[in-house]
Amino acid sequence: MSTHAAARVAAPTRREQILREAARLFAERGFHGVGVDEIGAAVGISGPGLYRHFPGKDAMLAELLVGISERLLAGGRLRVTEDGASRDGSPDALLDALIEGHIDFALDDRPLITLHDRELDRLRDTDRKRVRQLQRQYVEVWVGVVRARYPDLAESEARVTVHAVFGLLNSTPHLTRPEALPDRTATAALLHRLARGAFEAAAGS
Repeated sequence: MSTHAAARVAAPTRREQILREAARLFAERGFHGVGVDEIGAAVGISGPGLYRHFPGKDAMLAELLVGISERLLAGGRLRVTEDGASRDGSPDALLDALIEGHIDFALDDRPLITLHDRELDRLRDTDRKRVRQLQRQYVEVWVGVVRARYPDLAESEARVTVHAVFGLLNSTPHLTRPEALPDRTATAALLHRLARGAFEAAAGS
């Protein structure tokens, strides 16, 4: 089993369970619409018991948004090094790897996309600046690969296109009737084709 597969099947820690349920509840009802007691009930512990793991809701929100930004950047870098080495290492293969990784996030972590859109401004300045810094670095990982694949595409155009593709992939929370969608594999394949089509269009291919 690969290290990626092993990570997926590992049982979540109590801290991870709390964060997962907090993300779901915050996304469904808004940050101020959820109490600590409700988050505790969702994971089977008392509200006050949560304070052994987090000092409060603000800390949960910060860890959710900073944490996913860190994971996206680390995953992107890994995919263009370790995963790229396991493929043919071509710019095409690296771009496919980045797209696949972001699609996994967009399909599996939809509440975090909603949280980022609605609640980022609630973070402390230091945490918000950290999220923005991580996001800029993640974009630059993509820009480097996109320009390697499409060398005639100007850097500014590559960056705009990367942001546009993120907007496309991160639209998954707006698919309010997931039961009406194809299965996960088909949805991922469709999103992949759309992303590649956007890059091809930007390059004038």
